[in-house]
Amino acid sequence: MIVWINGAFGAGKTSTARELIDMIPNSTLYDPGVIGAGLRELLPQKRLAEVSDYQDLPIWRRLVVDTAAALLDDAGGVLVVPMTLLRQEYRDEIFGGLASRRIPVRHVLLALDETILRGRIAGRASGADAADDPARTERARQWAYEHIEPYGAALGWLTADALVVDTGGLTPAQSAALVADAVNAGSAGLCEIVQTPEPTAETVAAGVLLFDERDRVLLVDPTYKPGWEFPGGVVERGEAPARAGMREVTEEIGIELDQVPRLLVVDWEPPRPPGFGGLRLLFDGGRLPDRDAERLLLPGSELRGWRFVTEDEAASLLPPARYERLRWALRARERRTVLNLEAGVPVG
Repeated sequence: MIVWINGAFGAGKTSTARELIDMIPNSTLYDPGVIGAGLRELLPQKRLAEVSDYQDLPIWRRLVVDTAAALLDDAGGVLVVPMTLLRQEYRDEIFGGLASRRIPVRHVLLALDETILRGRIAGRASGADAADDPARTERARQWAYEHIEPYGAALGWLTADALVVDTGGLTPAQSAALVADAVNAGSAGLCEIVQTPEPTAETVAAGVLLFDERDRVLLVDPTYKPGWEFPGGVVERGEAPARAGMREVTEEIGIELDQVPRLLVVDWEPPRPPGFGGLRLLFDGGRLPDRDAERLLLPGSELRGWRFVTEDEAASLLPPARYERLRWALRARERRTVLNLEAGVPVG
Protein backbone atom coordinates (compact mmCIF):
# COMPACT_ATOMS: atom_id res chain seq x y z
CA MET A 1 0.00 0.00 0.00
CA ILE A 2 1.05 3.61 -0.58
CA VAL A 3 0.16 6.63 1.55
CA TRP A 4 0.65 9.54 -0.85
CA ILE A 5 1.07 12.85 0.99
CA ASN A 6 0.20 15.74 -1.31
CA GLY A 7 0.12 19.47 -0.66
CA ALA A 8 1.66 22.77 -1.61
CA PHE A 9 5.41 23.16 -1.80
CA GLY A 10 6.37 24.19 1.72
CA ALA A 11 3.36 22.53 3.39
CA GLY A 12 5.57 20.17 5.41
CA LYS A 13 5.03 16.96 3.45
CA THR A 14 8.52 15.51 3.94
CA SER A 15 8.68 16.42 7.64
CA THR A 16 5.27 14.84 8.18
CA ALA A 17 6.27 11.74 6.21
CA ARG A 18 9.39 11.25 8.34
CA GLU A 19 7.25 11.29 11.45
CA LEU A 20 4.62 9.06 9.87
CA ILE A 21 6.95 6.12 9.17
CA ASP A 22 7.43 5.82 12.94
CA MET A 23 3.65 5.59 13.43
CA ILE A 24 2.74 3.09 10.68
CA PRO A 25 4.32 -0.34 11.24
CA ASN A 26 6.61 -1.70 8.51
CA SER A 27 6.62 1.52 6.49
CA THR A 28 9.32 3.04 4.29
CA LEU A 29 9.86 6.63 3.15
CA TYR A 30 9.93 6.96 -0.65
CA ASP A 31 10.68 10.40 -2.09
CA PRO A 32 10.19 10.52 -5.90
CA GLY A 33 12.17 13.75 -5.88
CA VAL A 34 15.27 11.55 -5.78
CA ILE A 35 14.31 10.22 -9.22
CA GLY A 36 14.06 13.76 -10.54
CA ALA A 37 17.52 14.57 -9.18
CA GLY A 38 18.90 11.43 -10.82
CA LEU A 39 17.39 12.29 -14.19
CA ARG A 40 19.13 15.66 -14.07
CA GLU A 41 22.40 13.73 -14.05
CA LEU A 42 21.37 11.09 -16.59
CA LEU A 43 19.43 12.88 -19.31
CA PRO A 44 21.05 15.06 -21.99
CA GLN A 45 20.92 18.76 -21.22
CA LYS A 46 19.03 19.32 -24.46
CA ARG A 47 16.19 17.12 -23.19
CA LEU A 48 16.18 18.76 -19.76
CA ALA A 49 15.98 22.20 -21.37
CA GLU A 50 12.67 21.23 -22.99
CA VAL A 51 10.85 21.19 -19.63
CA SER A 52 10.71 23.48 -16.61
CA ASP A 53 9.78 20.72 -14.15
CA TYR A 54 10.99 17.11 -14.09
CA GLN A 55 7.38 16.04 -13.52
CA ASP A 56 6.78 17.00 -17.17
CA LEU A 57 9.13 14.20 -18.23
CA PRO A 58 7.19 11.01 -19.09
CA ILE A 59 10.21 8.98 -17.98
CA TRP A 60 9.94 10.48 -14.47
CA ARG A 61 6.28 9.52 -14.13
CA ARG A 62 7.02 6.01 -15.40
CA LEU A 63 10.00 5.56 -13.07
CA VAL A 64 7.95 6.75 -10.08
CA VAL A 65 5.61 3.80 -10.63
CA ASP A 66 8.34 1.26 -11.46
CA THR A 67 10.43 2.25 -8.43
CA ALA A 68 7.45 2.07 -6.09
CA ALA A 69 6.63 -1.43 -7.32
CA ALA A 70 10.28 -2.53 -6.90
CA LEU A 71 10.49 -1.08 -3.40
CA LEU A 72 7.31 -2.84 -2.31
CA ASP A 73 8.56 -6.12 -3.78
CA ASP A 74 11.77 -5.77 -1.80
CA ALA A 75 10.67 -4.15 1.46
CA GLY A 76 6.94 -4.93 1.58
CA GLY A 77 4.68 -3.08 3.98
CA VAL A 78 3.71 0.53 3.30
CA LEU A 79 5.39 3.24 1.26
CA VAL A 80 4.96 6.80 2.54
CA VAL A 81 5.36 9.14 -0.43
CA PRO A 82 5.68 12.91 0.12
CA MET A 83 5.25 14.47 -3.32
CA THR A 84 3.31 17.44 -4.64
CA LEU A 85 1.08 16.61 -7.62
CA LEU A 86 -0.83 19.65 -8.89
CA ARG A 87 -1.66 18.44 -12.40
CA GLN A 88 -4.61 16.07 -12.39
CA GLU A 89 -3.47 14.24 -15.51
CA TYR A 90 -0.14 13.42 -13.83
CA ARG A 91 -1.94 12.18 -10.72
CA ASP A 92 -4.17 10.05 -12.96
CA GLU A 93 -1.23 8.60 -14.89
CA ILE A 94 0.84 7.74 -11.80
CA PHE A 95 -2.03 6.41 -9.68
CA GLY A 96 -3.36 4.52 -12.71
CA GLY A 97 0.05 2.93 -13.22
CA LEU A 98 0.12 1.90 -9.55
CA ALA A 99 -3.40 0.51 -9.87
CA SER A 100 -2.26 -1.61 -12.82
CA ARG A 101 0.31 -3.17 -10.47
CA ARG A 102 -2.47 -3.81 -7.93
CA ILE A 103 -0.88 -1.29 -5.54
CA PRO A 104 -3.57 0.53 -3.51
CA VAL A 105 -3.07 4.24 -2.86
CA ARG A 106 -4.43 6.33 -0.02
CA HIS A 107 -4.24 9.99 -1.04
CA VAL A 108 -3.85 12.61 1.70
CA LEU A 109 -3.72 16.39 1.25
CA LEU A 110 -1.97 18.55 3.84
CA ALA A 111 -3.93 21.81 3.69
CA LEU A 112 -3.23 25.10 5.39
CA ASP A 113 -4.13 28.76 5.06
CA GLU A 114 -2.13 30.71 2.49
CA THR A 115 -0.86 33.14 5.12
CA ILE A 116 0.55 30.28 7.18
CA LEU A 117 1.97 28.67 4.04
CA ARG A 118 3.78 31.86 3.06
CA GLY A 119 5.17 32.11 6.57
CA ARG A 120 6.52 28.56 6.41
CA ILE A 121 8.10 29.21 3.03
CA ALA A 122 9.74 32.38 4.32
CA GLY A 123 11.07 30.41 7.29
CA ARG A 124 13.21 28.37 4.94
CA ALA A 125 15.49 31.39 4.57
CA SER A 126 16.49 31.31 8.22
CA GLY A 127 16.85 27.57 8.89
CA ALA A 128 19.96 25.42 9.16
CA ASP A 129 19.74 24.41 5.51
CA ALA A 130 19.92 28.07 4.48
CA ALA A 131 23.29 28.45 6.21
CA ASP A 132 24.64 25.33 4.48
CA ASP A 133 23.56 26.32 0.95
CA PRO A 134 21.93 29.77 0.76
CA ALA A 135 21.58 29.76 -3.04
CA ARG A 136 19.83 26.38 -3.10
CA THR A 137 17.53 27.42 -0.28
CA GLU A 138 16.58 30.62 -2.10
CA ARG A 139 15.76 28.65 -5.29
CA ALA A 140 13.54 26.29 -3.31
CA ARG A 141 11.83 29.22 -1.61
CA GLN A 142 11.10 30.98 -4.92
CA TRP A 143 9.84 27.73 -6.44
CA ALA A 144 7.41 27.33 -3.55
CA TYR A 145 6.15 30.91 -3.88
CA GLU A 146 5.65 30.51 -7.65
CA HIS A 147 3.50 27.41 -7.10
CA ILE A 148 1.09 28.85 -4.57
CA GLU A 149 -1.25 29.96 -7.35
CA PRO A 150 -1.19 26.58 -9.20
CA TYR A 151 -1.87 24.90 -5.86
CA GLY A 152 -4.93 27.09 -5.33
CA ALA A 153 -6.14 26.31 -8.85
CA ALA A 154 -5.81 22.56 -8.18
CA LEU A 155 -7.71 22.59 -4.88
CA GLY A 156 -11.00 21.78 -6.60
CA TRP A 157 -9.98 18.31 -7.75
CA LEU A 158 -7.53 17.77 -4.88
CA THR A 159 -10.14 18.23 -2.16
CA ALA A 160 -12.57 16.00 -4.06
CA ASP A 161 -9.98 13.24 -4.42
CA ALA A 162 -7.90 13.23 -1.24
CA LEU A 163 -8.51 13.14 2.49
CA VAL A 164 -7.92 16.74 3.60
CA VAL A 165 -5.92 17.20 6.80
CA ASP A 166 -5.80 20.78 8.07
CA THR A 167 -2.26 21.21 9.40
CA GLY A 168 -2.41 24.92 10.21
CA GLY A 169 -0.77 25.44 13.60
CA LEU A 170 0.29 21.79 13.89
CA THR A 171 3.77 20.35 14.22
CA PRO A 172 4.87 17.64 11.75
CA ALA A 173 4.40 15.04 14.50
CA GLN A 174 0.85 16.22 15.17
CA SER A 175 0.06 16.22 11.45
CA ALA A 176 1.50 12.72 11.10
CA ALA A 177 -0.63 11.49 13.99
CA LEU A 178 -3.79 12.71 12.25
CA VAL A 179 -2.75 10.99 9.03
CA ALA A 180 -1.89 7.75 10.85
CA ASP A 181 -5.27 7.76 12.61
CA ALA A 182 -7.06 8.31 9.30
CA VAL A 183 -5.15 5.49 7.60
CA ASN A 184 -5.75 3.08 10.47
CA ALA A 185 -9.45 3.98 10.70
CA GLY A 186 -9.94 3.69 6.94
CA SER A 187 -11.17 7.28 6.58
CA ALA A 188 -8.30 7.89 4.15
CA GLY A 189 -10.06 5.98 1.40
CA LEU A 190 -8.44 4.09 -1.43
CA CYS A 191 -7.97 5.93 -4.71
CA GLU A 192 -10.76 5.00 -7.13
CA ILE A 193 -8.61 4.97 -10.28
CA VAL A 194 -8.64 1.42 -11.62
CA GLN A 195 -6.84 -0.28 -14.46
CA THR A 196 -6.50 -3.81 -15.71
CA PRO A 197 -3.22 -5.49 -14.80
CA GLU A 198 -0.28 -4.78 -17.08
CA PRO A 199 0.06 -7.55 -19.70
CA THR A 200 2.74 -10.20 -19.38
CA ALA A 201 2.50 -11.26 -23.04
CA GLU A 202 1.05 -10.05 -26.35
CA THR A 203 -2.61 -9.02 -26.18
CA VAL A 204 -5.54 -8.56 -28.55
CA ALA A 205 -7.41 -5.26 -28.10
CA ALA A 206 -10.62 -4.11 -29.79
CA GLY A 207 -11.55 -0.48 -30.31
CA VAL A 208 -14.82 0.86 -31.69
CA LEU A 209 -15.13 4.02 -33.76
CA LEU A 210 -18.40 5.88 -33.18
CA PHE A 211 -19.44 8.90 -35.24
CA ASP A 212 -21.79 11.80 -34.74
CA GLU A 213 -24.14 13.14 -37.41
CA ARG A 214 -21.35 15.43 -38.68
CA ASP A 215 -19.14 12.34 -39.18
CA ARG A 216 -16.75 13.29 -36.40
CA VAL A 217 -15.23 10.39 -34.46
CA LEU A 218 -15.62 9.88 -30.71
CA LEU A 219 -12.49 9.92 -28.52
CA VAL A 220 -12.31 9.36 -24.77
CA ASP A 221 -9.73 10.61 -22.26
CA PRO A 222 -8.57 7.83 -19.88
CA THR A 223 -7.59 8.79 -16.36
CA TYR A 224 -4.90 6.12 -16.10
CA LYS A 225 -2.65 6.89 -19.10
CA PRO A 226 -1.60 9.88 -21.22
CA GLY A 227 -3.26 10.62 -24.53
CA TRP A 228 -6.78 10.16 -25.82
CA GLU A 229 -8.14 6.83 -26.99
CA PHE A 230 -11.04 5.11 -28.74
CA PRO A 231 -13.67 3.29 -26.65
CA GLY A 232 -12.46 -0.29 -26.30
CA GLY A 233 -10.06 -2.49 -24.43
CA VAL A 234 -8.36 -5.86 -24.13
CA VAL A 235 -10.23 -8.91 -25.43
CA GLU A 236 -10.79 -11.37 -22.61
CA ARG A 237 -10.05 -15.08 -22.90
CA GLY A 238 -12.75 -16.87 -24.90
CA GLU A 239 -14.31 -13.58 -26.06
CA ALA A 240 -14.96 -12.62 -29.69
CA PRO A 241 -13.11 -9.35 -30.52
CA ALA A 242 -16.16 -7.53 -31.91
CA ARG A 243 -18.20 -8.53 -28.85
CA ALA A 244 -15.37 -7.30 -26.63
CA GLY A 245 -15.56 -3.92 -28.34
CA MET A 246 -19.32 -3.80 -27.79
CA ARG A 247 -18.87 -4.69 -24.13
CA GLU A 248 -16.26 -1.99 -23.62
CA VAL A 249 -18.48 0.64 -25.27
CA THR A 250 -21.26 -0.19 -22.83
CA GLU A 251 -18.93 -0.23 -19.82
CA GLU A 252 -17.10 2.96 -20.73
CA ILE A 253 -19.79 5.28 -22.09
CA GLY A 254 -23.12 3.58 -21.32
CA ILE A 255 -24.15 2.99 -24.96
CA GLU A 256 -25.41 -0.44 -26.02
CA LEU A 257 -24.79 -1.18 -29.69
CA ASP A 258 -27.61 -3.17 -31.29
CA GLN A 259 -25.48 -4.53 -34.16
CA VAL A 260 -22.09 -6.22 -34.28
CA PRO A 261 -19.66 -3.56 -35.59
CA ARG A 262 -17.83 -4.06 -38.90
CA LEU A 263 -14.06 -4.64 -38.87
CA LEU A 264 -11.97 -1.81 -40.38
CA VAL A 265 -8.32 -2.52 -39.60
CA VAL A 266 -6.12 -5.19 -38.06
CA ASP A 267 -2.89 -3.62 -36.84
CA TRP A 268 0.05 -5.59 -35.49
CA GLU A 269 1.73 -3.52 -32.78
CA PRO A 270 5.36 -4.55 -32.28
CA PRO A 271 6.72 -5.01 -28.74
CA ARG A 272 8.29 -1.87 -27.35
CA PRO A 273 9.58 -2.56 -23.83
CA PRO A 274 8.03 -2.41 -21.32
CA GLY A 275 5.04 -3.09 -23.64
CA PHE A 276 4.50 -6.49 -25.28
CA GLY A 277 2.49 -5.34 -28.29
CA GLY A 278 -0.04 -7.57 -30.04
CA LEU A 279 -3.03 -7.23 -32.36
CA ARG A 280 -5.10 -4.05 -32.33
CA LEU A 281 -8.47 -4.16 -34.10
CA LEU A 282 -10.69 -1.19 -34.94
CA PHE A 283 -14.38 -1.62 -35.72
CA ASP A 284 -16.97 0.71 -37.20
CA GLY A 285 -19.71 1.21 -34.60
CA GLY A 286 -21.70 3.51 -36.90
CA ARG A 287 -23.31 6.89 -36.28
CA LEU A 288 -24.81 7.92 -32.97
CA PRO A 289 -27.90 10.10 -33.36
CA ASP A 290 -27.68 13.34 -31.40
CA ARG A 291 -30.17 11.99 -28.87
CA ASP A 292 -27.85 9.03 -28.15
CA ALA A 293 -24.74 11.21 -27.98
CA GLU A 294 -26.43 13.24 -25.26
CA ARG A 295 -26.78 10.06 -23.19
CA LEU A 296 -23.07 9.33 -22.99
CA LEU A 297 -22.04 8.43 -19.45
CA LEU A 298 -18.53 8.32 -18.03
CA PRO A 299 -17.33 6.27 -15.04
CA GLY A 300 -15.35 8.90 -13.13
CA SER A 301 -12.64 6.48 -12.05
CA GLU A 302 -11.72 5.43 -15.61
CA LEU A 303 -12.50 8.26 -18.04
CA ARG A 304 -12.36 11.99 -17.43
CA GLY A 305 -13.84 13.22 -20.70
CA TRP A 306 -15.05 12.58 -24.24
CA ARG A 307 -15.45 14.56 -27.43
CA PHE A 308 -16.26 14.18 -31.11
CA VAL A 309 -13.35 15.36 -33.30
CA THR A 310 -12.36 15.67 -36.92
CA GLU A 311 -9.46 13.68 -38.30
CA ASP A 312 -7.23 16.77 -38.12
CA GLU A 313 -8.23 17.45 -34.51
CA ALA A 314 -7.50 13.83 -33.59
CA ALA A 315 -3.88 14.30 -34.70
CA SER A 316 -3.23 16.62 -31.75
CA LEU A 317 -4.95 14.35 -29.18
CA LEU A 318 -3.93 10.81 -30.08
CA PRO A 319 -0.43 9.40 -29.63
CA PRO A 320 1.18 8.90 -33.07
CA ALA A 321 0.61 5.13 -33.27
CA ARG A 322 -3.09 5.46 -32.44
CA TYR A 323 -3.52 8.32 -34.88
CA GLU A 324 -2.04 6.27 -37.74
CA ARG A 325 -4.41 3.44 -36.85
CA LEU A 326 -7.33 5.86 -36.90
CA ARG A 327 -6.23 7.44 -40.18
CA TRP A 328 -6.18 4.09 -41.99
CA ALA A 329 -9.42 2.99 -40.33
CA LEU A 330 -11.13 6.06 -41.77
CA ARG A 331 -9.76 5.22 -45.22
CA ALA A 332 -11.03 1.66 -44.86
CA ARG A 333 -14.44 2.99 -43.86
CA GLU A 334 -14.56 5.23 -46.93
CA ARG A 335 -13.63 2.32 -49.22
CA ARG A 336 -15.78 -0.22 -47.36
CA THR A 337 -12.84 -2.58 -47.05
CA VAL A 338 -10.58 -4.04 -44.36
CA LEU A 339 -6.92 -3.06 -44.12
CA ASN A 340 -4.11 -5.13 -42.68
CA LEU A 341 -1.45 -3.02 -40.92
CA GLU A 342 1.91 -3.69 -39.37
CA ALA A 343 2.97 -0.97 -36.93
CA GLY A 344 0.42 1.36 -38.52
CA VAL A 345 1.52 0.76 -42.13
CA PRO A 346 -0.69 -1.13 -44.65
CA VAL A 347 0.79 -4.40 -45.94
CA GLY A 348 -0.38 -7.02 -48.42
